[in-house]
Amino acid sequence: MEKTFNELCEAAKKAYAIEGDLYQRYNVKRGLRNADNTGVLVGLTNIGNAHGYILNEGDKIPDKGILRYRGVDIFDIVHACREEDRRGFEEIVYLLLFGVLPTKKELENFTALLGSYRDLPEGFTEDMILKAPSKDIMNKLARAVLASYSYDPNPDDVSMENMLRQSIELIARIPTMVTYGYYAKAHYYDNKSLIIHSPDPTLSTAENFLRMIRPDNAYTKLEADTLDECLIIHAEHGGGNNSTFTTHVVSSTGTDTYSAIASAVGSLKGPLHGGANIKVREMIDSFKSNVKDITSEKEVGAYIEKILRKEAFDGAGLVYGMGHAIYTLSDPRAVILKEKARELAKEKGRENEFRLYDLIETLTPVKFAEVKGVEKEMCANFDLYSGFVYSMLGIPHELYTPLFAISRAPGWCAHRMEEVITGGKIIRPAYKNVVGKAQYMPIAERE
Repeated sequence: MEKTFNELCEAAKKAYAIEGDLYQRYNVKRGLRNADNTGVLVGLTNIGNAHGYILNEGDKIPDKGILRYRGVDIFDIVHACREEDRRGFEEIVYLLLFGVLPTKKELENFTALLGSYRDLPEGFTEDMILKAPSKDIMNKLARAVLASYSYDPNPDDVSMENMLRQSIELIARIPTMVTYGYYAKAHYYDNKSLIIHSPDPTLSTAENFLRMIRPDNAYTKLEADTLDECLIIHAEHGGGNNSTFTTHVVSSTGTDTYSAIASAVGSLKGPLHGGANIKVREMIDSFKSNVKDITSEKEVGAYIEKILRKEAFDGAGLVYGMGHAIYTLSDPRAVILKEKARELAKEKGRENEFRLYDLIETLTPVKFAEVKGVEKEMCANFDLYSGFVYSMLGIPHELYTPLFAISRAPGWCAHRMEEVITGGKIIRPAYKNVVGKAQYMPIAERE
C-alpha cells in the first residue's frame, strides 16, 4: 500500500535520527566546539581576532572582549574616526584586503576605485533582480552574487590579481544589489512604488546606502556616521564564525569567488547567525505588548523570568541578544553600538525604548542565575542593539541581515584569498557512520 506524505515524513525522521549518547561515546565535537564551548582549532589566520576569555591550565577564565582587524583594535579605529570626524568603512576594507592601514592618498584612491564599481553591469538590474524578485533579500543577494559569474569575462581564475579584482567589485556592488533587491521585493510583493536610485561614486558606502533606500535621498550626518560605525564593527570576526568558515570550506575546493561568497551569504541568512537581530526585534515587540511600563526594572525583570521559563515570547527560553560563543565579560561591538544607540535615541525621542534594552542587558544575567540556579558570565552581544539602531535609522527590518552581509563582505573576501593562497588542502573533516550492516532485499520481497 502506498504511503501518505505524512507517513513518508515520519519514515524520513526515523532515518535521520541519531541517538544523542553516541556523540559522547565517539567524542564528537558537535558544532566544532569543545566540551567547554570553546571552538575546535581548525586553521590559522592573519586577518581578524575575537578575544573573550583566557584559557589557563584547562580553565576558561572570562575576560574583556577585544576585536582586532589585522592586529588593530576596533576601539582605536572607531575612536579615531570620531575624533577626526570622518567615515572609516572604506579604510577597513583596505586594511582587511591588504593587511596595512592606508596613507591618506592611498585611501583617497581606493575609495574612488570602490565608487567607480558601485554600478551593476549593463542589464544586470533588469535581468537578474527585477525579473526574479524574492521575498527574502538575502536569497536575492545570494542569487545576484552567483549571477555575477555570468558577467565576468574571467570568472574562474584564482590568481591573486583576479581574486582581488573580483573582491573589490563585489564589495562595491553588494550594497547596490541589496538596495535594488529590496525595492523589487517592495514593489512586487508589497505593492509599493518601484524606486531605483543610482549610486553616487563620490559618497561613502554608508551615505550611498542611506541615499539609495530613501525615496527623497535625504539623511543626516549622525545617521551616516552611525551606519558607518555599524559597517566597521561588523566587517570581520575571525575565521571561525559560520559564514566565514563556510567561505574557507568552499574556497578550499578551488571554486570561483562568486560561488564562495554566495555560500557565505546563505550561511549568514540563518536565524542562528546573521538573522539573530530579527529575533531580537520580535522579542522587543513582545516586551512592548506584554509589559505595561518598559522602563520599570521590576516589570521588565518579571517578563525576562517568564521568557527564561519558556512561558513567554517564542517558548525557547532564550533572551536573544544576550550571550556569545566567544565574548564573556563584554562584546566590543555591543559596547560601541550602545554608545550610538543612546545618542540616536536622544535625537529620535526613543529614550524609554533605550531604557528597555539597557534593562534587558543588566537584568538578564541576574534573572538567569535565579531561574536556572547557575551563575554564568553573560554579556550583551551586538544583536541586542543593532536592530534598535537600524530602526532609528529608518531602515526596514528586511534589510537588517543584508546590512550585515554588506559589512561582512570584505572579511569574507579576505578569508577567501587567505584560504586559496595559504590553505593548501581541501577541508574535509570526518563523520563516523553509526548504522549497522543491512542486507539488500529484492523488491518483490519488500512489504
